[in-house]
Amino acid sequence: MAYLNYFTKTEWALWLSSVLAILISALLFGKQAPLALIASLIGVTSLIFSAKANPIGQGLVIIFSIIYAYLSLRNSYYGELMTYLFMTLPMTIFSLFTWLNHPFEGKKSQVTISRLTPTDRRCLFVFTILVTLIFYGILASIQTAYLLVSTLSIATSFSAVYLSYKRSPYFALAYGLNDLVLILLWMHAAQTDASQYAVVICFATFLINDSYTFYSWLMLQRYQEKKVKKG
Repeated sequence: MAYLNYFTKTEWALWLSSVLAILISALLFGKQAPLALIASLIGVTSLIFSAKANPIGQGLVIIFSIIYAYLSLRNSYYGELMTYLFMTLPMTIFSLFTWLNHPFEGKKSQVTISRLTPTDRRCLFVFTILVTLIFYGILASIQTAYLLVSTLSIATSFSAVYLSYKRSPYFALAYGLNDLVLILLWMHAAQTDASQYAVVICFATFLINDSYTFYSWLMLQRYQEKKVKKG
């Protein structure tokens, strides 16, 4: 019952409409594996908690990453497999501990939102290029399908998890860019397997939720900084 008042009407509407879209897509494209449906529902639920800056969101991303890595393996999307299993998953675990260790005013249900320092921006730029080049070389060597798209996914995914670790509102914006890349990637898969359109719809709902999360974090950041100034 506590969560009924925890989320706003807008957030409830966003989550329910996202769940409904995912369930309808699962019915329309009946070949979708139950595991893919579960991953979609976990993913969209993680986003609504993340919009509240709640560490539960990061915990659910960990579960989503494991399932999504397995689904990528089944579809021979080795770029996505490597991205989520060897980069997104471990970095999200670090992010979860960071969020738990930086509660706002001692409340574990809301992380203290941070602003990027010039050093953070430089690290983001350098590490994103470095990680992308390394993964590009690995993916090219194993002749990964849709190499360019997979490489873009790596760049946007790393930026997102790094910014999440730094507790910056821009992590949601980076995830939104990653959603766009993944929509394109799974659209290719859907050309030969129509059931994959359900995954496309899933990431479309993620895009909408990530956009809301970015807006929500900007508002929360303003609220937190005002409260700190007032002492």
